[in-house]
Amino acid sequence: MPARPYDIRRAPRLVWIGWLFHLKNMSQSGFSLLTAVVQPVIFATIAFYMFEAGGQTGTLLYAALGAGIMGIWSSTLFGSGGAIGWQRFQGTLELLVAAPAPFVLVFVAITLATATTGLYSIVATLLWGRLLFGVPIHLVHPWLFALALPVTVVCLGLLGLLLASTFVLYRHANALSNLLEYPVWLVTGLLVPLSLLPGFVTPISWLLGPTWGMRAIRGAALGGGDPVFSMFMCVVLGAAYLVAGALCMRSFERLARERATLSLT
Repeated sequence: MPARPYDIRRAPRLVWIGWLFHLKNMSQSGFSLLTAVVQPVIFATIAFYMFEAGGQTGTLLYAALGAGIMGIWSSTLFGSGGAIGWQRFQGTLELLVAAPAPFVLVFVAITLATATTGLYSIVATLLWGRLLFGVPIHLVHPWLFALALPVTVVCLGLLGLLLASTFVLYRHANALSNLLEYPVWLVTGLLVPLSLLPGFVTPISWLLGPTWGMRAIRGAALGGGDPVFSMFMCVVLGAAYLVAGALCMRSFERLARERATLSLT
């Protein structure tokens, strides 16, 4: 008897429950807590001292926001792939793939949960900067800032879906995440303005969600630019990441089945 097709109307509830479950699960992981809690404060401290040594005014809030997005990206990059590796280690990856629900929906919940843990990075870096360095926290457009945060988190989570889909097929794809962390920090202008980098970097940055998320958050907090357009670009890129990630996930899942490598650690 053929299996009944999955009712797509149940997808929002599946993503919500999966997001909540993985968020609770990651709160029990020491590595996840280190990445999401301790690392952003360390990066923020280094950035504060660097910008303070430059002797320029009005740059510490700029550095705090950049360090916060760095934390969100790190949480997304390592958490998404790490979750797949952990499911494989526990022997539940095959069950998730064989479940009636499309595996891409399960994976979206994982990547969104890992990106959500990075929200702490923004809060921690701003409070840390305020208490230790006296950074004035004055938001030019507070409502746009509140909107830019979840838009950026969702965009980065969907980018994590695209990148971490390789973890389904390749057992050592964590090397890819180690390779991508620092270059993405650099080419998206999180701490170093893109105007100081070679010209060929700018077109690359346009394809990366952290670039537009950073522009939206900084534009809303510091003024200048067009935070609404930047949020629109986050939505457009997020939709593209979702489509590309779903296609990659389907292809990688099929190849893993054919090669019988799905459960290998």
